[in-house]
Amino acid sequence: MTNILTMDDFNFDNRTVLVRVDFNSPIDPETGKILEDIRIRMHGETTIKELVEKGSKVVVLAHQGRPGEPDFTSLEQHAKALSGILGRPVRYIDDLFGEKAKSAIREMKSGEILVLQNVRTYTKECKKGTPEEQAKTEFVQSLAPLADIFVNDAFAAAHRAHVSIIGFAPVLPSVAGRIMERELEALAKALESPEKPCVYILGGAKADDALRISKYVLDNNIADYILMGGVAGHLFLVAKGMDLGRLNIEFLQKKKLMEFVQGIRELIREYPERIKTAPDLAIDVDGKRREISVEELPTDYSLCDIGTKTIQQYAEIIEKAKSIVVSGPVGIFENEEFAKGTKIILEAVANSQAFSLVGGGHTVAAVKQLALEQKMGYISTAGGALIEFLMGEELPGVAALEEAAKRNP
Repeated sequence: MTNILTMDDFNFDNRTVLVRVDFNSPIDPETGKILEDIRIRMHGETTIKELVEKGSKVVVLAHQGRPGEPDFTSLEQHAKALSGILGRPVRYIDDLFGEKAKSAIREMKSGEILVLQNVRTYTKECKKGTPEEQAKTEFVQSLAPLADIFVNDAFAAAHRAHVSIIGFAPVLPSVAGRIMERELEALAKALESPEKPCVYILGGAKADDALRISKYVLDNNIADYILMGGVAGHLFLVAKGMDLGRLNIEFLQKKKLMEFVQGIRELIREYPERIKTAPDLAIDVDGKRREISVEELPTDYSLCDIGTKTIQQYAEIIEKAKSIVVSGPVGIFENEEFAKGTKIILEAVANSQAFSLVGGGHTVAAVKQLALEQKMGYISTAGGALIEFLMGEELPGVAALEEAAKRNP
């Protein structure tokens, strides 16, 4: 794992701890209520619970939505959800770094939890900057003197150089929380030193991400095979010179994905045996599944899943793998007619002896729908941060922790 300090490296007894978590949750646009508390539960049952048990005064920093969006709300109901999860009082203050918040922090006793206002109510929170620049903001300058340690547990937001993610690291001893630590350990297994053969399964709609991930893991000899599915897989077929039919091409054009064809074509030319695309596909004919081989293209119908022959070929490769990364479903799994590919591929991953890393919102939703959570090696709830890590990009939140570790060996 990357060179950072963890919660094992500090004494938290009676210390005031600023802990940045990712409580960002789906919100019902009509009622404004939280629809799913998985992230609150995840941080609550691990990092926050441990800090409380170690006698800390726990001050929680988190965001919810973006200003101007329907899900941009206070964290009051998040605090209530956390209280229910932990079975203990959690206080919420409708203030971030004003006198109300500072007074509440000063009054805290060992083992107490305080949730502050949504960090994105601070207008400069999302403005990019270096850790040193962010440390000079009024936000950090107001709260840092009241705290002893900063714990960053928000891996899912670690790709953002925001104030609450990187601004406290230059001025406070800073460590990774348990969720951050787990994510980095799992990603190291999949990216830094994966057991071979290593297989990446890339689906979903973000074909630009699929291109960048494929290029990085192939150029650096991380992946032995890339198995393509979903919209990304359709674009790779186009790059191989296949005509998908007017309806499907227009869809790719509408999503502004055709501009990536040339880059994909060059990648396939360089790694022809290691990038696998579907030999057959499932199309939607009046709401029903029908399978066609790629030789039967073009088609007048929408492409919605990989076909049975593809599923069998991919499953054979998965069975021999020692490391597997899954990012994106291979078909429209929400529709029962086109869930076959995603279902059988994820079951093959779950039943394999390989270490598996599963990430991305739709992929995780499919894993849960199929009740396969306990059979996966690691399930990442991160979205953008996971994708950027898989592309080999530096994550500002992790880099800030690495620099903090150098200052506090």
